[in-house]
Amino acid sequence: MQTLQISIYALAVLIFLALVFDFMNGFHDAANAIATVVSTGVLKPQTAVAMAAFFNFIAIFIVGLKVAQTIGKGTIDPHVVDHYVIFGALVGAIVWNLITWYYGIPSSSSHALIGGLVGAAVAKSGTGALIAAGLIKTVVFIVVAPLLGFALGSVIMLIVSWVFVKSTPRKIDGWFRRLQLASAAAYSLGHGGNDAQKTMGIIWMLLIASGHVAAGDAEPPLWVIISCYAAISFGTLFGGWRIVKTMGQKITKLKPVGGFCAETGGAITLLMASFWGVPVSTTHTITGAIVGVGSAQRLSAVRWGVAGNIVWAWIFTIPASAFVAAIAWWLGRHIM
Repeated sequence: MQTLQISIYALAVLIFLALVFDFMNGFHDAANAIATVVSTGVLKPQTAVAMAAFFNFIAIFIVGLKVAQTIGKGTIDPHVVDHYVIFGALVGAIVWNLITWYYGIPSSSSHALIGGLVGAAVAKSGTGALIAAGLIKTVVFIVVAPLLGFALGSVIMLIVSWVFVKSTPRKIDGWFRRLQLASAAAYSLGHGGNDAQKTMGIIWMLLIASGHVAAGDAEPPLWVIISCYAAISFGTLFGGWRIVKTMGQKITKLKPVGGFCAETGGAITLLMASFWGVPVSTTHTITGAIVGVGSAQRLSAVRWGVAGNIVWAWIFTIPASAFVAAIAWWLGRHIM
């Protein structure tokens, strides 16, 4: 593989841009981690984001680096990676995140980044630049992650309903207000563990292409790992409040018991995907879990129109961010 010739200043700018995306990922997806615990009134928003940011960061000590390996080495051909491709991918993902945040649409930052990589790589070298195995795994989990979240959320809700069938509503509410703290922490752990690694993979890819890191290294440098976890944690701390209401109340009305079941189902899905090395969408996962909890109570408890609008945003995320990334790649060749 030919070493990319790039100035240290251009490299620094691209790494900074990647960390900006990572910050926005936390900012945009904070709603996924805290919407249920805030909407049920268990925690105040400021307390919830502080807790979520903390558990985002400590995922560094618990979750492995398989997702970073998938993004860094298993999505597009390393031979086509240059500073223009990375620039296009990041701009495509950031622009789509800004659009969906502004309109309060809970889209996937993860798939925006995948779409950005695909769009920039195809703009440069055509479809031959794509690595089918890694992309197929990602695309399959666009469907699998929300379905798994749905299944786990509904099953856990049914089990809880059966176990506590003779308890009073007041007693159940008291128990699950406490338990929801644990489930929200677990979901934030899964969120940080899966999403921080996506930016990590981008920076790792850039460092390999520029010759600053050996292609055979099993892990990215420690400073990359720490900076990516720190960036997503700070993003979560500042929170994307426009999306919290959509996730927490517009899909279905949640009580503490429902919030616990949704967060637990989502957390299990995210942690399983991280250990398998699959870059899944935290947005897809928690939405599926929330819908599963609502439908376990009764189908009419779910606002299917709102859920349908969210699904349309999922469908458009990869092609939309890919289109913007292709344009950004072309612009990058003229301004960088």
